Amino acid sequence: MPRLIGERIILREYKKEDLYSIRKWVNDDEITRFLSDNFIYPHTLNDTEKFLNSMLESTTDARGFVIAKKDTEEYIGQIDLIKIDWLNGIGILGIVIGNKEYLSKGYGTEAIKLMEHFAFNNLNLHKLELEVREFNGRAIHCYKKCGFKEEGRIRENFYADGKYTDTLFMGILKREFEENFIEMHP
Repeated sequence: MPRLIGERIILREYKKEDLYSIRKWVNDDEITRFLSDNFIYPHTLNDTEKFLNSMLESTTDARGFVIAKKDTEEYIGQIDLIKIDWLNGIGILGIVIGNKEYLSKGYGTEAIKLMEHFAFNNLNLHKLELEVREFNGRAIHCYKKCGFKEEGRIRENFYADGKYTDTLFMGILKREFEENFIEMHP
């Protein structure tokens, strides 16, 4: 698998040693409350090992990268194409910054931009999609900064912190990515 190199990070392959870094966040409500309902119940060590092994052995539809510091390759988080619809050229994006030390410092933005470049130029995808909870303002800001646009929402379909919230669906087309890239690199 190729490594994607940015200014401060690299997107690299998953390694067995990442297990301990992943374990630090999979049961941390401050991180997982923004993710899918896969995190309603505590994750066991076996659950985490099973996920990591599936990424190491490519036994799932998901394909992705660990977000790591460029100089040390230390795990920061992960960014994955959870599913790719090859017929229609659509990838569903998932990202988590699991190390709280790196939240709100632009690492997610850098990782998404690297993944966009990879998805559109290397995989020749037409579109990237994602879903995000309405209360996750930090992520929504990041996605918009990376060129994603809100395409729709499902009202009050996610229960968190004693109330229902909307789920937003966002996407970016290859041509929008190319337009943004040209504006940023004249």
